[in-house]
Amino acid sequence: MVQVNGGRADLSPLVSVDELAGVMQRPGTPGPVVVDCRFNLLKPEAGRAAWAEGHIPGAFYADLDRDLSAPRSAGSGRHPLPDPGQLRTLFGGFGIRPGTLVVAYDEGGGSLAARLWWLLRWMGHRSVALLDGGLAAWQKAGQPLSRDEPGLRQERFEGQPGHMPTVDATQVVSALARDGIRLLDVRAAERFRGQVEPIDTVAGHVPGAVNAPFGDNLKADGTFQPGEVLARRYADLGAGRDPRQLVFMCGSGVTACHGLFALELAGMPGAALYPGSWSEWIRSPDRPVATG
Repeated sequence: MVQVNGGRADLSPLVSVDELAGVMQRPGTPGPVVVDCRFNLLKPEAGRAAWAEGHIPGAFYADLDRDLSAPRSAGSGRHPLPDPGQLRTLFGGFGIRPGTLVVAYDEGGGSLAARLWWLLRWMGHRSVALLDGGLAAWQKAGQPLSRDEPGLRQERFEGQPGHMPTVDATQVVSALARDGIRLLDVRAAERFRGQVEPIDTVAGHVPGAVNAPFGDNLKADGTFQPGEVLARRYADLGAGRDPRQLVFMCGSGVTACHGLFALELAGMPGAALYPGSWSEWIRSPDRPVATG
């Protein structure tokens, strides 16, 4: 697990409830920046409302649509990557500076919090972790909630994008054609097969993609599987490829970050994100769709 020294995460990107509670209560040391990432794709205001009703004491709120994504364009997916300047303002307001430990959480398994983890890493900030089991684990352990809204801070965040690899649709098409990547789609199996599609206008998947539901990264209680279990899982899903040949996608580039986080836990970094994902792929009628 993580070792916290002066507010920094030096080892694992995963923090337990006991570890987070301990470092928050430790006098005389800088506390972590805690960020609540709860969000409901079908009810966009529900996440902020839930945060207002009760959150981990001191936690800021990051809205997926407003804070962790750029506005949609005619050809983009549902959650384009934010402008780096927007992220610098956001992270500076949270009080994030070099070496600051950031702990992100959502309702449980980290499918939304992983987006913040990835964005911070993309901007060059490595000291970021997820709360294992999220708010559900925090409450199960009897830890307190707060309705207080933390005041924004005035730190200067100077990170630059590009510290995590990405690919666009053109690169995906080219790499699949020459068998240069293994494309892992983390959506649920029924969405991948095209049996249901609750969000996007077209059902199915990118031809050649492999289904790798992000829920399988978790145990029944919503905490992450051990690193060695994840390593075996992704070695099988990747068909023995180097992690740098793996590309993750989902509906809009959000839960795909859960797979990238799991690879980090497995000690297999280097895979890329396809930020546009399925919701961008289907914007062009020239791109093929597979079902089944």
